[in-house]
Amino acid sequence: MIQVGMHEAKTTLSKLVERAEAGEEIVIARHGTPVVRLVPVQRRNAMAEVRGAWRDQVELAPDFDELPADIADAFGA
Repeated sequence: MIQVGMHEAKTTLSKLVERAEAGEEIVIARHGTPVVRLVPVQRRNAMAEVRGAWRDQVELAPDFDELPADIADAFGA
């Protein structure tokens, strides 16, 4: 972790962002007192967010794949 002053953060922001993206923790201080932490935004994987979202929420009936006779007849199956 490094701590930088507000003035230094203003003048070297792009370099500090690069360091934070690389995994380094950057703390910005005002008058020697830490006030914020610069951290990278976690990138989201849309599929990873929904994968398993319905697990244990939905139950399929045992006969789910069986087509009732009246509906099969209506479709000419």
